[in-house]
Amino acid sequence: MQNEALVRHKRNPILLPNESNWWESKAVFNCAVLREDNRIHMLYRAVGEYEKYISRIGYASSTDGYCFDKRKEIAIAPSEEYEKYGIEDPRLVKIDHQTFLSYVVLSDYVSQRPSASTALATTTDFDNYTRLGIITSKGSDNKDVVLFPENISDGTQNLRYLFLHRPSTWVGSKYGVQRPSIWIGEGTSLTTFEKHTLLIKPEQQWEMLKVGAGPPPIKTKQGWLLIYHGVDKDHVYAAGAALLDLNEPTRVIARTKRPILEPKEPYEKNGDVNNVVFPTAAYVMDGKLFVYYGAADKVCCLATVDLENFLDYVLKD
Repeated sequence: MQNEALVRHKRNPILLPNESNWWESKAVFNCAVLREDNRIHMLYRAVGEYEKYISRIGYASSTDGYCFDKRKEIAIAPSEEYEKYGIEDPRLVKIDHQTFLSYVVLSDYVSQRPSASTALATTTDFDNYTRLGIITSKGSDNKDVVLFPENISDGTQNLRYLFLHRPSTWVGSKYGVQRPSIWIGEGTSLTTFEKHTLLIKPEQQWEMLKVGAGPPPIKTKQGWLLIYHGVDKDHVYAAGAALLDLNEPTRVIARTKRPILEPKEPYEKNGDVNNVVFPTAAYVMDGKLFVYYGAADKVCCLATVDLENFLDYVLKD
């Protein structure tokens, strides 16, 4: 496996803005994807104006993972007080036969450099959504929150819910890191996480400014596969990968030293935010790993790789 580990889909971008639909006329990116019953459900972040830059969530579906049909209506619009500045960067996961959606909400308009929180919702049909409220701690400026797709036993009768998050204010000697890092939280419910452990911090040049989780972890025979993003000193966003221990996910088994995907194509290098590859969704179908990513904060894209070969690559790198 030479150069980048992932192979871009030949028809990238697979999702484009629709100028005739006002709420998604400028940008569609950073999608969440869930595969079930031979259908791939997608929720994507959409922007229809640049003045206030309020994001909404759209819905699309597919049978092959490549060609998606978009629903014309908004899937999730800001309705709660904590959502009034926009709903951003959804992530989807299924836990105990229930579908959960984590998403970013802001404390002010994007232009005011707001702090971020992450909220949780659940759905049974991708038509109706039940809000469960904000799940990150106040003042942590917390994004890139993904839930593990199953509970993990703590050795007793108790089950732990796990999530990954990136609290940007958790830096300095008190936290043992100098740059925003990926933490793993553990709790007895999906809305309360009592214990937090530092998991991945910036180490390589391509991820020197900060790192953040991408799609929800995928369970493989080699460990929990985590795709994440890193940002270098020039604010270039690229993707990396790590493997976490299946029974104790706070332990990192392996981690790539080089990016598995970085901005090279015009649609990744030029957009609303240049030089961005931002992975947000993934699943395995017929032995192939599908990774969806936002490119240049403008469009949705797809890259794939044989899962077994990719796991070997992560372990060797």
